[in-house]
Amino acid sequence: MMQIRPYSIEDRSAVVELWNREATKYDYKPFLEQEFHDTFIDHPYYDAHCMWVGCNGKEIVGFAAGCSGDELPLGDVAGYITCVIVDADAATPKHYDAFLSLIEERFRQLGKKQAEVLFFNPVKLKWRIPSSPQHEHNNAPGISKDLPLYEALIARGYEDRSTQCGMYLKLGSFAVPEDIIRKEAKASTEGYTVTSYIPELHTGLEATLAALKNPQWEKDVVAYVKDGAPLVAAVHGSEVVGFAGPIILEPTGRAFFCGIGVHPQHEGHGLGSILFFRMVEAFQDAGCQYISLFTGSNNPALRIYQKAGFTIEKQFSILRREL
Repeated sequence: MMQIRPYSIEDRSAVVELWNREATKYDYKPFLEQEFHDTFIDHPYYDAHCMWVGCNGKEIVGFAAGCSGDELPLGDVAGYITCVIVDADAATPKHYDAFLSLIEERFRQLGKKQAEVLFFNPVKLKWRIPSSPQHEHNNAPGISKDLPLYEALIARGYEDRSTQCGMYLKLGSFAVPEDIIRKEAKASTEGYTVTSYIPELHTGLEATLAALKNPQWEKDVVAYVKDGAPLVAAVHGSEVVGFAGPIILEPTGRAFFCGIGVHPQHEGHGLGSILFFRMVEAFQDAGCQYISLFTGSNNPALRIYQKAGFTIEKQFSILRREL
């Protein structure tokens, strides 16, 4: 019978071994011991009372972690479930349920009303692209639907609120489709151009970001541009009315960008799709090896991504339970 106790630093090697044996079956990236410490322990929302190990005698066969923080999105009412991993030879629904019960009880102690599996979780779990395991994505927005934990959450009464599709495009042979080029030409007759953002020439970036009402974009896009990162912009005259990017090459070869947006007053001219395809082209020109991103399974943008050659590599669920 598995016995559950709080995690201690002496457990690290055994937990990493467990993770690298079991979690990697579902495409989660393996850890080195220091990487595990950096991910689960060395962050502002680490909670020693929300990490447990399961033992069969002296052998560690289970690991569970959650976290919370009032400053996090939904943090005043919700705690975040990060993971529950149990050795395949020891796993039973009862074991998963026991771990989840402990995490939820900790959230209740902290005054939380919800348990969430959501991309706002500050613990970022990397996963490998199944069709190209040498490439990875920097975060999982929920839990992989094939993970045994998923069925345990559903059985416990968690609501599967949405599905996030992990999308992947290998770069090197990407070309902007002809119909996008035609759409770009039509937009040009209406006074719009999609080009590289030039701070000395173009105005209105901050105003457009403000109109999009995304505080993270207002902060991050401006900061990256000030640091010299390229940005793809839709301009009307010299005024920026849309953006895509910034264009950043990560050390892994992955393309990193904050997002894409078009000023509400300038929608309806095809600028969103033009920006997207020109952004992909810019990443390829910058030497990026691949792009990975998430989108909701019901998001109309999914069709645009697939048109560009993206494939759905994995599906992740976002779940919630009222406590």
